[in-house]
Amino acid sequence: MSLPLVGISLGDVSGIGPEVTAAALARPTVRRALIPVIFGDGPTLERFPLFRRYARVESSALGRVESPTVVEVTRLSARERVPGRPSLAGGRAQYAYVTRAIDAMRAGHVDALCTAPVSKEQISRAGIPFMGHTEVLAEAFGVEVMMMMDGPRMRIALATNHVPLSALSSLLTVDGLTAQLKLLSRALVPVVGRKPRIAVLGLNPHAGEGGLLGREEVEVIGPAIRKARAAKVDAHGPLPSDGLFARPDEVGAKYDAVLAMYHDQGLIPAKALDFERTVNVTLGLPVPRTSPDHGTAYAIAGKGQANCVPMVEALLKAAQLARPAARGARRGPRRPSPGR
Repeated sequence: MSLPLVGISLGDVSGIGPEVTAAALARPTVRRALIPVIFGDGPTLERFPLFRRYARVESSALGRVESPTVVEVTRLSARERVPGRPSLAGGRAQYAYVTRAIDAMRAGHVDALCTAPVSKEQISRAGIPFMGHTEVLAEAFGVEVMMMMDGPRMRIALATNHVPLSALSSLLTVDGLTAQLKLLSRALVPVVGRKPRIAVLGLNPHAGEGGLLGREEVEVIGPAIRKARAAKVDAHGPLPSDGLFARPDEVGAKYDAVLAMYHDQGLIPAKALDFERTVNVTLGLPVPRTSPDHGTAYAIAGKGQANCVPMVEALLKAAQLARPAARGARRGPRRPSPGR
């Protein structure tokens, strides 16, 4: 079986993305698992001996390749790509790497995408409204997606992504949660080999205490679980998050995934349980997408201190998810726009 082509968007060149990508791709386990296609900045990549050996193609000339390849999307000046000192040009560039990689996904030139960390703040400062990779990918392919933190001890999916806490109650609906439970169940069937068992968290402390501490569990989350179960989704809850995450090994043995209601409710335990090996997976896309579970880390960029293990895990997960995917052209209904 041929190795999958995994696209890699380089992230912010002033962050740790370039160095952790280089270190991860130097690992024999990664080299044996995939063929990398890197979308990034030419001069930045030329700093690393590994990338000097890769084939080079112009951004507009990419087709299916058979060897490790660098797609040169930008050539930033030295002052625009200083480690630890983000720039406006770098903000625009990191968004360009993502959109060019999405074009390659749609054209069937890569079998999966792994995104190195970007800075939402720097992209937005460069004049591009940007809430995150997940939102841009959803719009580019015209599909509903979910963010899931896939760790060695637990999988935790999110009902809402990058939204303020004050908006949560209005964003959670019976139909929306039902659809997300169906998507989560459907996406995990090929992963676990059967219908997955899903734990659904409440929004309020103690899952609302029967309505004493909030009505969302009674009026939204509980009815959504019942509708999903009627549609043959094996969902259970709503469950209090503090009690559930207090027994991670027991939960991991009992449930195939947990659906959290908001970002920090899911990501705090995911990162606390195993920060290095937990991978961000976007569910619902026609082409798999993964990323490491960390940010740009400007404070240590270029100092040789960055740990490449999260990037290794994200690349291996992308390769694993790409293998059963159908080869050939994959096209979505729209070109990506600058977030929602």
